[in-house]
Amino acid sequence: MAEPTTSHYPDDEIDLRELFATLWRGKWIILLFTVVFAAAGVAYALSKPNIYQASVLLAPAQGEGGGASIGGQLGGLASLAGISLGGGGGGKTTMAKEVLQSRAFLTNFIHRHNLNVPLMATKGWDMAKDQWVINEEVYSLKTGEWLTNEDGKSLKPTDWDLVKRLKESLIVSGDKGTGMITLSIKSQSPSEAQDWAGKLVNDINEHMRKQDVKEAEARIAYLEQKLSETNIAGMQQVFYQLIESETRTVMLANAQNEYVFKTIDPAVVPQEKSEPKRALICVVATMLGGMLGIFTVFVIAFVRSGKTEQEKG
Repeated sequence: MAEPTTSHYPDDEIDLRELFATLWRGKWIILLFTVVFAAAGVAYALSKPNIYQASVLLAPAQGEGGGASIGGQLGGLASLAGISLGGGGGGKTTMAKEVLQSRAFLTNFIHRHNLNVPLMATKGWDMAKDQWVINEEVYSLKTGEWLTNEDGKSLKPTDWDLVKRLKESLIVSGDKGTGMITLSIKSQSPSEAQDWAGKLVNDINEHMRKQDVKEAEARIAYLEQKLSETNIAGMQQVFYQLIESETRTVMLANAQNEYVFKTIDPAVVPQEKSEPKRALICVVATMLGGMLGIFTVFVIAFVRSGKTEQEKG
């Protein structure tokens, strides 16, 4: 009669029953970690203020590159006729996007619209009163001045601080397929988010328009100077044509309000918060607490098994 075979397992093979037994013995530790982390996650989620995001959808304006170059007579005529010849519009749009996020432009934007206090001296937004809650420890509403710290140093933010704070709220993204651009502003104030997004679009259009007009006028002045210096009829005719082209550029720029970016979908006052994701924060904190509890139980079991083997040895 054949003897029954007995299966032998290596010493380092995981015993599932022992694994579950270890977890069961440490269930209170796991529960404690889970509850503590869950409570901490809830407290953290509730402490975070509501953030609202206002977005505006933009498209490159038609005829944005016409007549911008010194030899752009044909482009100027095409723009005057309402025809876009392309070849330069994309470059202007790309430049406008970079200028929009540049430190110089954002610094001027902040000071032009007096955003120093909303950016750096507020504790939150009062929905009932529809106004900012000012941090009285940083800025005095009575005197309209920035306060000082214990060392006597003024708490007035620098341009670097202001731009850094605004950039944390500004999101500019583009769709390479359609060429559309989305500009978004995040803020504790729904109405301010919508207002700032609209002002950014208006300001970048005005900035680029003034810049192109200034450059075109400088080219006109240069051409007129060269025109006065030559007596050659052929060259005079060329200069007249170029001056006419640059003059059209100035006229078209002054006639266009949406010079670089055309608003397809304007920003509206958001009625739903975009962040924080409180439910997600609580779930992640709870899972993290449970995993840390399990890890702690295994560490304790490993240490105890090591001591037991040393005592037996």
